[in-house]
Amino acid sequence: MRKPERGAEADEKTGRWGSRGLLLGAYEKHPQLLHRHATAFVRHVLKLFRQNQLTGAEAADQLGLSRSRLYVLSSDFLRACAQTKGRFWTPRGSGGDHSTPWPQAVLDLLKKRLAGSPPCPYSFAASEVLRLHAFKLDRAQVRHWALQNGHAHATPAKKPRAPVRRWQRSQIGELWQLDASPHPWFPHSDIDFPMLNMLDDCSRLFVGSKLYDRELLLSYFDFLPAAFLAYGRPLQLYVDYHSIFFTKTPEALTQLGWALKFYDISFRYAPTPQAKGKIEREHQFWQKRLPPYFASEQVTELADANTHIDALRRHHNAQETHRELRQTPQRAWDLARLEKRSVLRPMPRCPWWPYVWSLRTALQVGSNGCVPIGTQRIRLEYPPRAKVVLRLHPTRCIPRLLVDFSSRGGDHHGS
Repeated sequence: MRKPERGAEADEKTGRWGSRGLLLGAYEKHPQLLHRHATAFVRHVLKLFRQNQLTGAEAADQLGLSRSRLYVLSSDFLRACAQTKGRFWTPRGSGGDHSTPWPQAVLDLLKKRLAGSPPCPYSFAASEVLRLHAFKLDRAQVRHWALQNGHAHATPAKKPRAPVRRWQRSQIGELWQLDASPHPWFPHSDIDFPMLNMLDDCSRLFVGSKLYDRELLLSYFDFLPAAFLAYGRPLQLYVDYHSIFFTKTPEALTQLGWALKFYDISFRYAPTPQAKGKIEREHQFWQKRLPPYFASEQVTELADANTHIDALRRHHNAQETHRELRQTPQRAWDLARLEKRSVLRPMPRCPWWPYVWSLRTALQVGSNGCVPIGTQRIRLEYPPRAKVVLRLHPTRCIPRLLVDFSSRGGDHHGS
């Protein structure tokens, strides 16, 4: 197949060179084969091709066709010859272009997403069209439209291929990968807010994605229980050697490790960042999509941002096909449940739930009957030097916190 000359234009509807079996520009007025060549000449070329006197490339070049279209015509011609009708055979039309025109709302959304700074990735723009307008496009269609309308991205540098193929678990709930990604998510902001991400290793389903002010233990106490309540308890969480997860004391647990152990969930530690390839790749997924999306929608606050992220996460799970799995994460998740490939466990009815998912600090009542909380001192109805426990509970709106005190003599609640 001949390549288009420099300066030639692609088909405005399909974005493909020679999408009608020809090179547009050379045969712009008569796209159909039966309008370009005499039927006898077409039969002659196909006969030579069948007798191996012409290669596929030579025959396609003489007829001005793509290789795929040549083989379709050749098969049709051979069937006619087998029925002794070869000399009466004529090429049929390819059918032309019957693609549905894109609605104006879709075009406006593509311009909004691709004209921003930075522009949205093509795959995300196609995903947004499906999410907001229920109009299905693929990445290639958006890219060709962008090339035609002056919204194309700069050509990125090629990345080296991964040296090792990623492994994956066979059952959902066996392993959930968890990590934080600091990044300047908002337009005109240099603050790197951490984003906590967690996905199921088997189905690639996002079970949680959320932005926080800082990567603190309270952030994880807010993030993890919400995922467990929504999807169930996994067997293990795949994490790095951050001090929130790992302690250098042998056989000791961090507060987060103790909370997970209480509900029969354990840590698995990744030896290198490359070992957590799936979650690292998903960080790039969000880093490419969210900054241009927030700039396009003028999102600048964490609470507003997390509302958008939750909607995007659910849409990605349900509608976007994963390249390696060749199906959506939700479909892979549902299929695993149907095939009984699940080790997820429901959350137990536990009265200790608020206590387990709280940050606890041991304090001693002072001689004046007060305990320090930040820069303040609060008086309690306890004798001096009594041992109390300060409990900080994450809420929907951090940094608003609830505070509990407890001692052997009873409980006292304050805020």
